[in-house]
Amino acid sequence: MKWRPLLWALMLVGGFYYVTSVAHWDLGRFLRRTADNWSAPSAARTAGFSADEASNIDIYRTANLATVNITSIVYRRDWFFQVYPEKGTGSGFILSADGRIMTNFHVVSGGQQLTVTLANKKQYKARVLGTDQRNDLALIKIDPRETLPVLNLGDSDPLQVGQKVLAIGNPFGLEGTLTTGIVSSLGRSIEDENGRQLEGMIQTDAAINPGNSGGPLLDSHGNVIGINTAIYGPQGNIGIGFAMPVNRAKAMLDEFQSRGKVSRPQLGVATVLVQGDFALALDLPETGGLLVQRVDSGSAADEAGIRGPRRAVIVGNYELGVGGDLITAVEGKPVSRDDDLQRALNRKHAGDNMELTIYRNGNSQKITVKLGAAPEKL
Repeated sequence: MKWRPLLWALMLVGGFYYVTSVAHWDLGRFLRRTADNWSAPSAARTAGFSADEASNIDIYRTANLATVNITSIVYRRDWFFQVYPEKGTGSGFILSADGRIMTNFHVVSGGQQLTVTLANKKQYKARVLGTDQRNDLALIKIDPRETLPVLNLGDSDPLQVGQKVLAIGNPFGLEGTLTTGIVSSLGRSIEDENGRQLEGMIQTDAAINPGNSGGPLLDSHGNVIGINTAIYGPQGNIGIGFAMPVNRAKAMLDEFQSRGKVSRPQLGVATVLVQGDFALALDLPETGGLLVQRVDSGSAADEAGIRGPRRAVIVGNYELGVGGDLITAVEGKPVSRDDDLQRALNRKHAGDNMELTIYRNGNSQKITVKLGAAPEKL
């Protein structure tokens, strides 16, 4: 049995010789076949930008350079009658290469010192040129040592709900912040922190927070269509923000350019929109209009003979004045929205004439009103 290990050894040596020298087996063939059944993943491609993203980036690169941070210092007294400085911040945007800047009135109101910080971090002292408290607008000026980039003013009248918008500003001091959204609604009326009614506002879901006030609201072409003004609720953005339509600012700028001061036109009425079955129930034309609720004594409307309500009725949970004039057209255009009168006023100056068509005692008539002035002071 001692020969058996020797036999196994000879068999192993012979087998190895046959495989490596006689059979000419191609071991690589099996490896290549395995490789053919497996393909490496294609090289990862750099993610490109969608058309919408590319548009956002282009608009931001341009608009951010013309958006500024505004710091105001107000000196107050504490309980011990010691004077201390209180700082407020907001945003604004550049209108002219020589340093005119649009912002909100409440951003600069009461400020003894105004400092503007540009996108390049340069700082300048600013002064107030004019204000429009009724629309919460202010025009300020710096004296730069350079030519400044500017933003183009668009047209807020043709805005549509659902239209894309972009907001740029300095929320919570975070400069150069961009948010996007849509126009959520138009013609909103809100009350500011001082109880003033801001009418015809643009509602948007683009995030607006403390510090955004005065910054630009842009359309998809990068044109300013609003001035970011307020948010719903005191704690910050919840998807409901408001911007003042840019056409209000245009009227203010035209006034300043032609007269060197800002004095807003004033009609002196309060109105509510009534239409359809509601109008018919009040014995008014079905097409409806703006029902006068109040005429201010001594106002332009009062002098033109516009009549207010004679009595009040309760509609739901609200008191409605009835028996007054119904404004059915403004400057020859039929009334269809609750802000039609305000929109027409935005294109007027103090001392201009405005034609109103009113419905009174079953008859229509035209009245020409010479608008009064509502001077605004800081």
